[in-house]
Amino acid sequence: MAMVTENTKKTLNAEDWADAALDAVAEGGLEALAVERLARTLGVTKGSFYWHFENRNALLKVALERWERQQTEDVIARAEVEQDARARIDRLFRGADGSKRAGQLYLAFAVASKDPLVGSVVKRVNERRIRFMVANYTAMGLSAEDARQRAVLAYSVYLGTLQLRRDAPELIPTGPEFHAYMDYISEVLIPGFEARHRASAGPLLAD
Repeated sequence: MAMVTENTKKTLNAEDWADAALDAVAEGGLEALAVERLARTLGVTKGSFYWHFENRNALLKVALERWERQQTEDVIARAEVEQDARARIDRLFRGADGSKRAGQLYLAFAVASKDPLVGSVVKRVNERRIRFMVANYTAMGLSAEDARQRAVLAYSVYLGTLQLRRDAPELIPTGPEFHAYMDYISEVLIPGFEARHRASAGPLLAD
C-alpha cells in the first residue's frame, strides 16, 4: 500500500484531481463528485486523494477555483491585451469557451448554486463577466444604464448558446457558417463594430 501511495503522489497532483472533478460534474452534476468514483476513473486508490485533500469539499473548492480561473479570469486576461474596447469585447466573445462541456459544467454549477460554496463562485463569475463587459461598453461611450443593459443582453446570448450547445447542438452553425454567425453576433452586440476591430483570438463556441 505504501508503494501505491508513493507512486500516485508522484504521478497525480491536485490539478489532476480538480480536472477529473470538473469532468465528473459536467457529466453528472454535483452529485457525481464522489471520491471513490474519481479514484476509479483516475486508476488510483483513495489514498492518492487524501494525500492532496482533506475531504470532498476541499476538492470542490479547488475545482471551482480552477473553473473560475480558466473560464473567466484567463479569458478576460487575453481580451485585455486589446487596446480598443470594441476589440476587447469581440476577443472576449471569440475567446470564451462555449463547448458542450463548458455548457454542461456551467449549468451543473448553476443548478447546484444553493450549495454555499458553489453559489458564491457562480455569483462571482457572473458578476465579473458582466462587470468587464460594462466597463468596455462604457468605454465605447454608452451611458451606465445602456452599458449594463447591453452587457446583460450579451451575456444572455452566451448562456443561451451554451444551453443550445448542450441540448440542441444541431441548431448551432458549424464550419464557415459558424464564423459568419460569430461575426453577426459581434456586429449586433458591439456598437460601431467593424471588421478592422476583429481580434485574432480563437472562436467562441469552437465548432
